[in-house]
Amino acid sequence: MIEQAVQLPSGEATLDGDLVVPDRATGMVIFAHGSGSSRHSARNRFVARELQAAGLATLLMDLLTGDEESVDQRTAELRFDIALLGRRVVAAIDSVRAIVMPRLPLALFGASTGAAAALVAASERPGDVAAVVSRGGRPDLAGDALPRVRAPTLLLVGGDDRIVVGLNREAQAHMSAEARLEIIPGAAHLFEEPGALEQVARRAADWFAHWFAKAPRGKRPYGTVVTR
Repeated sequence: MIEQAVQLPSGEATLDGDLVVPDRATGMVIFAHGSGSSRHSARNRFVARELQAAGLATLLMDLLTGDEESVDQRTAELRFDIALLGRRVVAAIDSVRAIVMPRLPLALFGASTGAAAALVAASERPGDVAAVVSRGGRPDLAGDALPRVRAPTLLLVGGDDRIVVGLNREAQAHMSAEARLEIIPGAAHLFEEPGALEQVARRAADWFAHWFAKAPRGKRPYGTVVTR
């Protein structure tokens, strides 16, 4: 298994990430965290470990720089700048495709507002994204990008998160690609209930495995990354 700290260029910004590549990885999943969070999100890291155990490479990345995070902690404005966050996920896709994992199918896992950023990125890179999973996400915030998403998308929402269930149903109605809404009974927005996050990880792993098996694979070998 390869574990590396990486730096990802995005315009004038440089974003930190944590890359894990299991032996004989069958696919690559980029994580887009939710509002007010970071690549250190305990919930995303739990899901990432479960995906790694299933043979998938993972990239957990910060969507904001350190200075931007300081601003966002005071104003809470950047966490809802979906256009900016979407561009950051696109930059990660481009970096992964160019120098990190060009031969493997790629997918996105987004949580909360990160789900909207993931869907915006998927609409911008339709040939690169094989699948998307949203955990307790706000796909509605992707707006006009939703009909342009070609990647099959799994929307996972807690059954007790009723407002977000409704927002996910609305977003699903605007998507032209396959979009499946699955409700996890008894779970709230953060999936802190016993067994809830395990269900998220299992359903995400199954979704990615299904669509990765259908995705074309490149012929280039695993490349290099920019390390800290």
